[in-house]
Amino acid sequence: MPKRFLLLCIVLISLFSSSVFATERYLLNSGDVLDISVWNEESLQKQVTVLPDGVITFPLAGEVDAKDKTVAEVEEELTKKLSEYLADPVVTVSVTNVEGNRVHILGKVLNPGSFVMNQPLDAMQALSLAGGLSPYAEENNIIVLRRDGTTQQVLPVKYAEIKKGKALKTNITLESGDVMIVP
Repeated sequence: MPKRFLLLCIVLISLFSSSVFATERYLLNSGDVLDISVWNEESLQKQVTVLPDGVITFPLAGEVDAKDKTVAEVEEELTKKLSEYLADPVVTVSVTNVEGNRVHILGKVLNPGSFVMNQPLDAMQALSLAGGLSPYAEENNIIVLRRDGTTQQVLPVKYAEIKKGKALKTNITLESGDVMIVP
C-alpha cells in the first residue's frame, strides 16, 4: 500500500508541475534573437531577430508572426510553412538572446535606464537593478505604465509601504515593455 501511495503522489506531483510549467512559458518579444535550423538542411540554418512588428522572416517560409508566441508555436508555424517545400521538416527554434524582454526605469533612481529581464522581476527587484531610489524620490508615488495594444494602464507601486510589509499587492510583477517612473 505505501508503494502505491508514493507512486500516486509522484504521478500527481509530476502532472501538477508540468501544468504549472506549461502556463509559464516564455513569450517572444520584439528584439529577441532566435536560432532556427531545419534538420538535414544546412542551407536552412539562420539566426533571426524578432522585428518591431513582431515578425521574423525565414527562407521558404516567408514571414511568421513570433511576438507573444512560444518557441513551440513558432516551430509549429515554420514546420507547417516549410512542409509545402520539404517532406517532413524537423524545425528547431531556440532563443539565444532575450533583448526584447526589457523594462525601463526613469526618474529619481541612481541608475535609470533600460534593463533586460532574464527572469521574472517584480517592482522592488527592478528598482534594485536601477541602484535603488535617490534620497529625493517620492517613495509612494511610483507608477508603472503598461501598454496593452492601444490602451495604457497606470499601476501604482507603494515603495514606502512595501518596505514596511504593507501594500504588497503593489509590488507587481513586471512585463516586457513596462515603464517605471519614480518622481
